[in-house]
Amino acid sequence: MARGRWGEGPIDVGGSGETFRLPPMPPVSGRLVQAIAAGVAILVLLLTGYYQVEPDEVAVIQRFGAFVDTAGPGPHLKIPFGVDRVTKVPVLRQLKMEFGFRSTTRAGVRSEYAHSPETAGESLMLTGDLNVAVVEWIVQFRIKDPKAFLFNVRDVATTFHYMSEAAMRQAVGDHSVDEVITIGREAIALEAKKALQDLCDRYEIGIEVQQLVLQDVNPPDPVKPAFNEVNQAIQEKERAINEAWAEYNQAVPKAKGEAEQAVRAAEGYALERVNNAEGDAKRFDALYEEYRKAPAVTRKRLYLETMGALLPKLGRKVILDEKARGVLPLLQLEGERKEVRP
Repeated sequence: MARGRWGEGPIDVGGSGETFRLPPMPPVSGRLVQAIAAGVAILVLLLTGYYQVEPDEVAVIQRFGAFVDTAGPGPHLKIPFGVDRVTKVPVLRQLKMEFGFRSTTRAGVRSEYAHSPETAGESLMLTGDLNVAVVEWIVQFRIKDPKAFLFNVRDVATTFHYMSEAAMRQAVGDHSVDEVITIGREAIALEAKKALQDLCDRYEIGIEVQQLVLQDVNPPDPVKPAFNEVNQAIQEKERAINEAWAEYNQAVPKAKGEAEQAVRAAEGYALERVNNAEGDAKRFDALYEEYRKAPAVTRKRLYLETMGALLPKLGRKVILDEKARGVLPLLQLEGERKEVRP
């Protein structure tokens, strides 16, 4: 075993009796000590006083526990040794809170949804018509006021959770179970979102509710079969009503069109008869006026016009003198058809 100290005489190594003398320790300069101390101090300051704020964050600075200021994205320095304390708040990040279920997402794995007695208590709600529904929803929000988010309420997450649950229960309690499960989901989500935002503004917790989505709404498991039968009956009723309206919309316009067509045809026929009658009356007046001026000429012209219109309709005509004899064999009337026209 070695005995002795640095620079204090011989040292016995291993108890063998052989000794050697260490060289004297060089003197340490005061400037070197100061430089080392300064370097250590600077290193400590950098390690405890430097912090980096990400682009989607805002840093809230507290000095001796009291709020001092906020800092935006980028590198910053603070007073070390616990004088300044920095809390980074993600003001530009969309945050999410789930109710009635909990989802777990891993890289390359499909999202998994889990239910527990705690989540079952969140989702079981009473509707306005005293029925029970299982409502699952998601609230997406962001932090718009970091100072209010950190200092106005002791436990913001728990408070916001209870506020969201209260807003949803109020909205569901104002609607029937049919509206909650089927046609009124969008309206319920909008009402709950507005009520939740009003509560956030009233409590001044610095949260902006961006979206509230009803994820899944179902009746409780014991009554699901009966409820499904009711829904099926409602759907059949709606289908029958829609089919009836389709037939109505097809038959009624067709009947109206046919009636309109008949009315227009009757009006056209009446107008035609009136115009024809007026034309005949005017033509008769004109003929009478001409007849009054020249009766003989008018009678002859009327006779000739009438015969010119009738004779072509009689077909072949043979006019014989009553004194002629033996003419019939020469006319070759055999084999010809006599066309009779009315």
